[in-house]
Amino acid sequence: PTDPLGFEDKKPYSQRLQDEQKRTGLNEACVIGRGYLRGRPLVLGMTDSAFIMGSMGSVVGEKLTRGIEEATRSRLPLVVVSGSGGGARMHEGIFSLMQMGKVSAALGRFHDAGGLFISVLTNPTMGGVAASFASLGDIIIAEPKALIGFAGPRVVEATVKKPLPEGFQTSEFLMEHGFVDRIVPRAELRSEIAGIIDYCGGSSRSR
Repeated sequence: PTDPLGFEDKKPYSQRLQDEQKRTGLNEACVIGRGYLRGRPLVLGMTDSAFIMGSMGSVVGEKLTRGIEEATRSRLPLVVVSGSGGGARMHEGIFSLMQMGKVSAALGRFHDAGGLFISVLTNPTMGGVAASFASLGDIIIAEPKALIGFAGPRVVEATVKKPLPEGFQTSEFLMEHGFVDRIVPRAELRSEIAGIIDYCGGSSRSR
């Protein structure tokens, strides 16, 4: 992890990163690599809200980009499970915002190569994560009653100065309005994703 700005709030960002690593056992908010899901090879990534709310800094963006590039090279399906209440990590300023474009561009190349991207949205999926790669799946799956959006409901309501519809920014509301393809409980995700991979031919949308 990097601290390009020497950022400090209640504690230096560099110290916060070290504390989070000790507390969670993770080196960053993203884990990604090759593996198997019910015998099907794939590249699987996930952001963990336990690590600075699953926010995306330069390291998370780099790890996701490398994972996407590996899926492109190996012609493997890509599954990313998003859990982020923090979006782009403010501690890194513009460097974190750049990751939105960087990861999205890698996904564009993956899409052009015919790759299958399944995006799984958990509670919460917010901010720059929701506004970039999490929303770009060929298939978007959400867990029941997950909070999904850019700004939170209270911020939106204060901005538009109108009451929000019931269930606003929940996975059920988003599915009703065409943003989400399926709502699947966590216990059923492996079977659901395996079935989608089989239906799409194992590695690409075109098969």
